[in-house]
Amino acid sequence: MKYDDLQQAAAALDLEVSGGFHPTGEDGCPPDTQTLILLSPREPDFWGRVTAQPEFREDAKDPLDRWSQRVISQLALATGATALFPFSGPPYQPFIAWAKRSGRAWASPVGILVHDQAGLFASYRGALALPYHVELPALPACPCDTCAGQPCLNACPVDAMGAHPYDVPICKDYLRQPDQTCITQGCAVRRICPVSQSYGRNPDQSGYHMKVFLG
Repeated sequence: MKYDDLQQAAAALDLEVSGGFHPTGEDGCPPDTQTLILLSPREPDFWGRVTAQPEFREDAKDPLDRWSQRVISQLALATGATALFPFSGPPYQPFIAWAKRSGRAWASPVGILVHDQAGLFASYRGALALPYHVELPALPACPCDTCAGQPCLNACPVDAMGAHPYDVPICKDYLRQPDQTCITQGCAVRRICPVSQSYGRNPDQSGYHMKVFLG
């Protein structure tokens, strides 16, 4: 199966191939994996489509994770792969390390991942561990290298994230306050990234993840 075939098969499920690499045996991939493919939401229509799926009409927890497990398992079966998920554990799969290994995601100036297309909205719904070699496209440059002013460093309204380690308690305290947009539209730091702004992610999706994060 070629890269374009994988991309087309993922797109049919509202997913996108957002990176990949060829394991060296020290990447934490399953044995015999020759190509690891990362899967992310396909924007800008992802949220409207996925929330219409059966998992979001059921009275059960984690509908997005359950949807991801269902459709990516189907894709794995169709491509002869092993399906892997960031939410299955412990032990948990090293998705952040895999994202960096793909050459399409990097540590941003604020520490969280930045993706060449998704910006600071980088997220992964799962991965395919393929037992065969797939040629991968040329790698892009990190967008932060040419980002004028790096506005993410000063975007947090309570300075919980910036040029210092992320302060989770301060962030959550702020999210519990009324009349602020981070809980409904997503993290202000992620939103200000120029690449994030061109990604087309639905604010409702970001709000959903923020509410899950807050608990």
